[in-house]
Amino acid sequence: MNRLGTVIGFTFRQKARTKSFVITTLVLALLITIGMNLPYLISLFKGEGMGGAGGSGKSAAEHHRLGLIAGSRTEIADQLEQFTKAQSNPAATWVRYDNAQAPAMQQALKDGELQGYVEFAQPTATGEAIPKVEYVSVEKAPSPAVITLLQTGLQEAKVKAMIGGNALTREQVREISTPVTVDSREVNSPSEAGHAAGTGDKEASMINYGLVYVLMILFFTSSMMTGNMIASEVTSEKSSRIMEILITSVSPLTQMFGKIIGIFLVGLMQIAVFAAVVCTNLMLPHNSVILSSAGLDLSQLNTTVLGFGLVFYILGYFLYAVLFAAVGSIVSRTEELGQAVMPITMLSLAAFYIGIFNIAAPDTMFVKVAGYIPFFSPTVMLLRIGLERASLLEIWLSLAILVASILFFGWLAAKIYRTGVLMYGKRPSFKELRKAMKAYKI
Repeated sequence: MNRLGTVIGFTFRQKARTKSFVITTLVLALLITIGMNLPYLISLFKGEGMGGAGGSGKSAAEHHRLGLIAGSRTEIADQLEQFTKAQSNPAATWVRYDNAQAPAMQQALKDGELQGYVEFAQPTATGEAIPKVEYVSVEKAPSPAVITLLQTGLQEAKVKAMIGGNALTREQVREISTPVTVDSREVNSPSEAGHAAGTGDKEASMINYGLVYVLMILFFTSSMMTGNMIASEVTSEKSSRIMEILITSVSPLTQMFGKIIGIFLVGLMQIAVFAAVVCTNLMLPHNSVILSSAGLDLSQLNTTVLGFGLVFYILGYFLYAVLFAAVGSIVSRTEELGQAVMPITMLSLAAFYIGIFNIAAPDTMFVKVAGYIPFFSPTVMLLRIGLERASLLEIWLSLAILVASILFFGWLAAKIYRTGVLMYGKRPSFKELRKAMKAYKI
C-alpha cells in the first residue's frame, strides 16, 4: 500500500507540473472565459455594453435617452414612463418635451444627448385607446430592446385604458398582457395521457439540457486526455527501458493502478479548475443579466444529475483507463501508440455521439439498450437521467453492469500489463499475448 501511494504521488506531481498540462489547462480556461463573455465583448465593440460609449460605465438606459412628445396624450405618456421606471434594466430613459419642435429638444438631438424621440399621433377615431406611435431618430433605427420596451409598455397602457381607470393593479394588467405559454410532453402509451393533468411531471428546463451537454462533453474530453496520458506514460517508460528498472522495486500491477489513480487525480484537479472558472464567470454582473433575460435560473440545476454525473464519470474513467494502460503496455514505440489506441478512441467517440445526437430522442429503443452497454452508459444513461427518462431501477442496473465490467476488464488489463511491459519488438499478436498471459497468475 505504501508503494502504491508513492506511485500515485509521483505520477500526480510529475503530470501536474508538465508544461503541456499547465498550458493546456490555461488555454482551455481562457477559451471558456472568452466563450462565456463573448456576447458582452461583442456589445463592448458595438458600444452597447455596460462600459461602452467611451468606457463611461453608464447603463444601457443612460446611453439611450429618448425624447417623449406626449401632446394631448399625457396620461399614456405617464403610464409609459411608470412602466419604464419599474424595469430592473430598462432599455431607455425618457425626457419629456412639449412638442417635436421644442428648441431644447432640437439642441439635444444636435449635441447627441438624445438618440431620437417618440411622438404620439393625433387620434383619428373616437375612443381610440392608443394612438399611432412614431419613432424618429437622427442617424439609426432603434434597437430591438427599445422597440420591445415601447410595445410592452404601450400594450399595458392599452389594456389599462380599455378596462378603465385603476380597477386593476399593475401586476394584474401585466398578467393579462402576458401571452399564454403552451407546453408539450410525449407519452409512451395512450393510457398515460389520461393521467397527464394530475401527474405534475416536470419538463426538463433549458438549464438542465445545458447541464447534460456540458457533462457529456466533459466526460469525453477528460477521458480522452487522461487515457492518452496513461498510455503514453507507459509506452515511453517501456521504450526508454526505464520499465526494466522500475519493476525491480515496484510490481507491474502497483505501477499500473498507481498511474491510473494518479492521473485520475490530475484529471479531477483540471475539472475543479474549469468549474471554478465557470462559476467565477457566472458571478459577473453582465452574465447574470444575460441569464436572467434569457429566463435561465441556476437554482433549477438538477443536483441529482450532478451526483450521478460524478459517479458515472469516475466509473467510466476507470473503465477506459485500464484499457488505455493495457494497450500502452503492449506497444514498444510511441510512434505506434496512436494506431494502437484507435479502437478505444472509436468507442469513446461512439459514446459521445450517441449521447449528443439522441438528446432529442432519449426514449428510443437504441438509446435504452445503449444505456446498459458499459462503454456507452457513462454518457447515454446520464442523458436519460438528465431528461428524467430513466427510472431508479434502470440507473442502478446500468451502474451494476458498469462496475462488473470494470472488474472484468481491470483483471484482463492487469494480466496484459503484467506480461506486456517486458515484451519488446513488434506488437504481439493475440495468440502470443494469450500464451504469455497463461504463464502469470493475478
